[in-house]
Amino acid sequence: MRLILASASPRRLDLLAQIGANIDAIDPAHIDETPRKAELPRAYAARMAAEKAAAVAPRHAGALVLAGDTVVACGRRILPKAEDEATARQCLALLSGRRHHVLSAVTLIGADGVARHRISDSIVTFKRLHDSEIDAYVASGEWHGKAGGYAIQGRAAGLIRALSGSHSGVVGLPLYETRALLLASGYPL
Repeated sequence: MRLILASASPRRLDLLAQIGANIDAIDPAHIDETPRKAELPRAYAARMAAEKAAAVAPRHAGALVLAGDTVVACGRRILPKAEDEATARQCLALLSGRRHHVLSAVTLIGADGVARHRISDSIVTFKRLHDSEIDAYVASGEWHGKAGGYAIQGRAAGLIRALSGSHSGVVGLPLYETRALLLASGYPL
């Protein structure tokens, strides 16, 4: 049974290896990831995972296609992937001393073409960040391309006061939910 990862994320690949999933091919979806007007974070995460899987599945008939999407949400606001220092600083300043949700959606399209979906909702609480802490984190560069401007698996771990939920989901793929989908589809783990 072939397993295709509809993502170029090295973090997702590493996470899948933790549960014994062997990826046969990596085929990123390259879809428009713009949130719809007034789209809520949970619906957006679920839609993105489903659309990524649906875009890749036709290229791999008979294979399992796995896609995920992780969204950092502060209230009803979807935080962007930080692509520049200004965005990273804005995200960190907004998250400072506050709790926020990290929604990590996963979609698996089976060999039968049926799509199955799961979502994990984790609550992350940052300590109150001093300007010098934000400066140091931004200087590290590990925020680049990360939803909400931080990577929990790196230096940001020392800035997080509490986590309730799935650590792997905050990293980028909820392993409990992913494992359940793979097993239900007959994938041997």
